[in-house]
Formats: sequence, structure tokens, C-alpha cells
Amino acid sequence: MKVDVLLGLQWGDEGKGKIVDYLAPNYQFISRFQGGPNAGHTLEFDGIKHVLHQIPSGVFRKNITNIIGNGVVLDPVIFKKEVEDLTQYKIDVRQNLLISNRAQLILPTHRLLDAAYEKDKGEEKIGSTLRGIGPAYQDKIARVGLRTGDALRNDFLDKYQKLVAKHRDILNYYQFDHQLEELEKEFFKAIDFLKTFEIVSTEFVINDALISQSPVLAEGAQGSLLDIDFGSYPFVTSSNTVAAGVCSGLGLAPSRVGNVFGIFKAYCTRVGSGPFPTELLDPAGERMRKEGNEFGATTGRPRRCGWLDLPALKYALMINGVSHLCMTKVDVLSVFEEIKVCTHYQLENGETVNRLPNNFENENLTPVYRSFTGWKQPINTFKEVSELPLALLEYIDFLEKESAVPISIISIGPDRTQTILRNEVFA
Repeated sequence: MKVDVLLGLQWGDEGKGKIVDYLAPNYQFISRFQGGPNAGHTLEFDGIKHVLHQIPSGVFRKNITNIIGNGVVLDPVIFKKEVEDLTQYKIDVRQNLLISNRAQLILPTHRLLDAAYEKDKGEEKIGSTLRGIGPAYQDKIARVGLRTGDALRNDFLDKYQKLVAKHRDILNYYQFDHQLEELEKEFFKAIDFLKTFEIVSTEFVINDALISQSPVLAEGAQGSLLDIDFGSYPFVTSSNTVAAGVCSGLGLAPSRVGNVFGIFKAYCTRVGSGPFPTELLDPAGERMRKEGNEFGATTGRPRRCGWLDLPALKYALMINGVSHLCMTKVDVLSVFEEIKVCTHYQLENGETVNRLPNNFENENLTPVYRSFTGWKQPINTFKEVSELPLALLEYIDFLEKESAVPISIISIGPDRTQTILRNEVFA
């Protein structure tokens, strides 16, 4: 048995939560392998709309064990609120959630440092969610961070105060005003709450599950173009969002990776700063944002919108080894008479390329587009591929041919029922 992986292929917000929820009945375990509360995975079903930030998206399905892996950075305060919000749906998360004792904790000072660093950058800020993600990963790499397992130790408070003293020195250097004492009261209540959950060595749980032939799905956060190594650096997140991150984020050998489900929108969006070659700064972009309700699930910030970027998508396919594509928010494009896809870039020197350049924020790229006729009709009530308009099928066939990966799942609306299986994904 191997672990299947589901991840985003763009700049995040591709609709991963919905697809995890759709695929979940085929698995016994669903595991988050990186990121933290900067993620916002939205699920809609039975008239319910819910956004998960740290808890895996299988939590609404019965008989599934959800795992927060060692590659995640966990904010106890946000975690406590997430769990409490789920009680209205009569979900007792303690019954089906395991937390790695190696996952890093986000402290109140991490959030303060995040804000201080971003303020110091001024106009060069990267658009951080200010959730403390970067500073928490910094402490992890510096080998001074606190892990969830540390919360169970008798000397946790001493370790906490020692680290916070270092953080205070940095905040003082940046002359950043803060009220840490109030934040700490809420934090330590959340730590006590966290300690009521099963905090275990989840790498053993996952590997034992595979040995016993129990299917496991690894759920990624953010998107491949935000990967710390392969994304649009420095406008990236602080973790490995690509398939390789599954191994270090869950404690798996590379040979244990099976199917890789790559999620992409039928167009592109991005939150925060950073290069975006196909961004539309015109009425078409505004209409795309309105039709797609493109506002961050975590921050509420309006997303930048643009046409699909094929060279960027192919790059993400290559570094992830994607076996199945899932195309989301197709219904949003139903209002457009003409739909465009960027197939190449024209560089400043006149050269035309079809590969994503390194440091492409400095390349002054001009997208080269191919146009398609829009289908101009609602599609969100369809149930079968045969019902889809010919113009949409031509658009899908082109993307599938160019990517050389089957587009197996098509999402035509936010609800879990608004999903069309185009190709069988489980042998």
C-alpha cells in the first residue's frame, strides 16, 4: 500500500479542501503534511460551508482518522477555536484526530515577529498572512523551536520562557510595540486544551497503516508555486508544498508515494505580493474575482485573478510527478465569451519561451495567449461529462493534451455534489 498525495499546482486556493472531502470515502487516514493556519480549505455540503485551517479535510467523514503531521506548524489558539467551531455539527474531533509530537508550535511571539518583519520590509513586503508561520519554521531550522510533544513535559514553561526571551530581544530591536501578556493568557489556555488530544509519534501510525493495507491520503496546503525551494522566491511560503514534502512532513520513504492528485483552477489567482504573469488588471479580472468569490478563506483579502498559465502549470506537474489532474471552478468561466490560456512567454529581448524562468518576477514576461470560445451557459447542475458543452470539452481536451496528464475530476461548483468524475482514479 502507498500513500496518495493531493496538492495544489498554482499559488494556493485551488479548491483542495473540496477535493479531499470528495475523495475521502476511499481512505481510512487523511494527513496534513505541511503548512499551518495560513491555509484555508473550504468545504460545502448539505447547506454547510466550513473553512478548515489546520485540521485535515476528512474530519466531516465518519470512520476516517485525521492526522496533523510533523511537517505542520500548529497554532494552539487557532486549533482550539477550530475544534470548538466543529461542535455545532456534533463532531467530536478527539475521536478521530491524532497530532504528531514532532509538529512545531506557533507561539504568540511568532505572530508578533511576523508582523514586525513584514512592517520592516515596507514596500518590499511579501504579503504574509501574519499567522507566525515563517518565524515558527525559522525556529525549527535554528533548532530552538518548541514542539507539541514539549507541551507534555514538566519543563515546558522554562523552555517557553527561554525562547520568548530571545523573541523579545528581536521585537525590541525592531521597536515593535506589543501586548504579549494578554496573548499569553489565551495561549496557555489553548495549550491545556491541546494536551487533551492524542499527541503521538504519527510516523509510526502512518507506516503501520500502510503495512496493514489501510489507504492513506496526504493533504497539502498552499500551492506548488509557493514552495520554499521551487516557488516564486522570495514571494513564497516557508514549507515544501510539493510532493517531496510528504516524505519529510509525514515520515515516509519516497517509495511509499503512490498517486499524486494535482489540483488547479480553470484560471489563476494569487494572494499577496509576487509575480503573476497572466494577472488581469481590467474589468475581466474584476468579473473573474466577483464570479469566483475570490477572497482569501484565511485572510479575507481579495485575490488577484488572471488567465490560466500553462508553462507554470507544466512546471508544477513536472516537479510533483502528478498522475491525475483535478480541475476546479470551471463554472466561474461560464460568463466569458472568450477564454484565454497563456501557452508561452515573450521575454524582453523578444525571445519566446515555454518554460517558467527562474526569478521570473524580473524577466518582464509578456504572456502569449491562445483563445477559446466560451460556453456561455450555467453548468453547475450537470452530473455527467456527456452533459458538458462542446466548447468546454474542447478547452479540457486542449489542456489535457498539453499537460500529458489526464484531467480526471472536474469541479463545477462549491458543493461536494457539484463534481464530475471524468476518468476512474482508483484501479
